[in-house]
Amino acid sequence: MSTIFKASMALLFPLIFPSGIVVNNAIIKDSNNSKHRIIKKPKMGIQNASDTFIHSLLVKYPEFFSSALASRNKLGIQVIYTEINRSKKGKVKFTDHYFNLDSGRYFYPASTVKLPVAILALQRLNELKIAGLDKNTTMITGAVGGQQTEVNNDPSAPDGRPAIAHYIKKILLVSDNDAFNRLYEFLGQEYINNSLHKMGYASVQIIHRLDISLSEEENRHTNPIKFIDSSGKVIYEKAAEKSRLVYAQRDTKLGKGFYRGGQLVNEPFDFSKKNRFALAELHGIVKSVMFPEAVPANRRFNLTKEDYAFLHQYMSMMPGESNSPVYDTADYWDTYVRFLYYGSEKVKADPGIRIFNKAGDAYGFLIDAAYIVDLENNIEFLLSAVIHCNSDEVYNDDKYEYESVGLPFLKNLGRVICQYERTRVRKNKPVLSSLIIDYSH
Repeated sequence: MSTIFKASMALLFPLIFPSGIVVNNAIIKDSNNSKHRIIKKPKMGIQNASDTFIHSLLVKYPEFFSSALASRNKLGIQVIYTEINRSKKGKVKFTDHYFNLDSGRYFYPASTVKLPVAILALQRLNELKIAGLDKNTTMITGAVGGQQTEVNNDPSAPDGRPAIAHYIKKILLVSDNDAFNRLYEFLGQEYINNSLHKMGYASVQIIHRLDISLSEEENRHTNPIKFIDSSGKVIYEKAAEKSRLVYAQRDTKLGKGFYRGGQLVNEPFDFSKKNRFALAELHGIVKSVMFPEAVPANRRFNLTKEDYAFLHQYMSMMPGESNSPVYDTADYWDTYVRFLYYGSEKVKADPGIRIFNKAGDAYGFLIDAAYIVDLENNIEFLLSAVIHCNSDEVYNDDKYEYESVGLPFLKNLGRVICQYERTRVRKNKPVLSSLIIDYSH
């Protein structure tokens, strides 16, 4: 991930919101007697969805949102906010709100595709059921022609051994591209997409590596991989593969120009062969990994309790808290890639806030999907959003309004929702003690 950060807007002042309980497919009134129509939860296919709740919240703060709201379609803004209510016994009930959601409108998902691939790597290990093979087993990646590259060691690991666990850490801590590519090669294109489609994430297309320029054919080919135990014995070997995945063809062209080889090409930029990941699907995966017991069985990954704990730890850990890998906090600060709440701010993180998320940015698109908890005030919610910051409609020119438009919008969106949650009436307070994680190991 290569977002260039600068200091952005100051913290929001304390906000006061009307309280009220919102129920799916109903009309409710808040203390100002304002009506909000809540539509039914959309399915994972192509759909449009919106209700008045998020909009009515944001218009109260024109200093932060008036310009973005007026240009919502040009900016490609989509937002999903999920209220979480619990029974006396802690059982979770979700109430979803949507703003300008359009799963038929393409956005480049950037690094957000790394989250399902990291999760599926753990799932695949569980499915293999091979004695001695786990996320910490040494993983050696070979190469068989083309632009494939091999990996025999990992300098960022304490003992130099490449392993799935260490790749996942690097993905979740700093959105490492090479780590994603290695898990993509381990799983293969067919396994990644077929697994997600079976779970109901029907429009997902994860069909290429990141940060390296390969053809469609080259991305169908994945490297040979060996897993080796501490004695040097090969305990599992996966041969080089070619994917025969047949995925839906798209004609996805955006903008009016792009740069290629330093030259401007005056025609739309073709995203037809690039990854696809609808916001509702990304939001659903975060919901599933944080609340597996509260989603339908077919939406649950095949993970162990230990797997979930591992993912939760590194989805919420700050780079400076990690002792393996170790990161320079000048390059990877506390609030790095926490767009929804911090935007581009290089500040000390709020000690009461923990954000379990995956963000991405590329081609002017900014995306973040998060489960946010305020441990001091006992609040929790899910929030996902995308915004497109490319006013000149030219790609690869490095002229994207991340700093002036996108990151301030996402920061203020997260904080407005968080402040609303602090005033929202709940029948039962959540018990969040399980999310007080020991980040020292």
